[in-house]
Amino acid sequence: MLYVGYFNWHGWIKNIIVGIAQAVFISKLFILPFLLIDDLIRSFSWIGQRFSSSNQIALTQKNGISRLQFLSKAGLVLGTVSFGSFIYGIVRGAYNYKKVKVKLSIPNLPDEFKNLKIVQISDLHVGSFASSAPIQKIVDLINEENADIVFFTGDLVNYTVDEALRYTSILKTIKAKTAVYSILGNHDYGMYVDWNSKEEHAKHFQQLLDFQRKELGWDLLMDEHRILEINGKKLAIIGVQYIGHNLHFGKFGNLDKAYAGAENADVQLLLSHDPSHWDHEVSKYEKYKNIHATFSGHTHGFQFGIEIPKIGLKWSPSQYVYPHWAGLYKKDIQHLYVNRGAGFLGYPGRLGISPEITIFELVNS
Repeated sequence: MLYVGYFNWHGWIKNIIVGIAQAVFISKLFILPFLLIDDLIRSFSWIGQRFSSSNQIALTQKNGISRLQFLSKAGLVLGTVSFGSFIYGIVRGAYNYKKVKVKLSIPNLPDEFKNLKIVQISDLHVGSFASSAPIQKIVDLINEENADIVFFTGDLVNYTVDEALRYTSILKTIKAKTAVYSILGNHDYGMYVDWNSKEEHAKHFQQLLDFQRKELGWDLLMDEHRILEINGKKLAIIGVQYIGHNLHFGKFGNLDKAYAGAENADVQLLLSHDPSHWDHEVSKYEKYKNIHATFSGHTHGFQFGIEIPKIGLKWSPSQYVYPHWAGLYKKDIQHLYVNRGAGFLGYPGRLGISPEITIFELVNS
């Protein structure tokens, strides 16, 4: 019954209620194995008593109680720690924004594009936020970089464009020397809402497109590209609609259409929301081998995991679904970068996988 009226919940009340419920549930999952072992030991002890002398029974009970107490306390401690950790993820982890700086190597990079600075953000999911303060913080961090280009790689909203309207005045202040280029994520299509008709759905979709283009001033790429030319050297920014191959979120984009006319550019950068697109098409076929870098998001790193770069530790349940789930990957001359996202969805927090703003500098390899 927890999710009855879920779409009508708002702000911190929604995040706290859902977050606490999830924290309690997950904490119980951690305690459950200890309780199960406890029950098994008690069951075997009871069976053993039927075939033992009274002295042996007392010894077994004496020793057994100590072990059971240890198991119970260990389970309680683990459950308490997990509960506290998930609450921390809601209160602090979701807003612990990290800037990740990446030198992106491009073969035979023209001098005209050396040291070009690109900022990438992804998966804002503005409908998850309880106030405008986190959105303002994200925008401030972006604008601090004074970037040449800003990429937004999809999932502006959770369900409908209405979620973003109250943040218009903030989002429209994102600055770039050239432009803010954006694409759509799976959530931007309104697929997770029960519309009254196809016409209503189509109208909403057009509203979202108009919002990005007209209200925010972003250059939304719908299976198309833009060419930046300096002294005859060309950099292609290619953007596709959502194309996914894992978890059946659908396929709306057409890379052939977006790529047509960009094949001979000196530098080719692709925006594609779901990293599985890189696995199944971009890095797979020879005709796309000149796409030097693909910028994705989508996974959020499942908002839960462990990353300790100094010792090379990087783990999240996300890796069992997406082979490429966070950070920079390379195959031959092609790169894929998977942004961890700036927002959150489902679990209203982050634990071990911080929200991310990525700053790229193009360098010659």
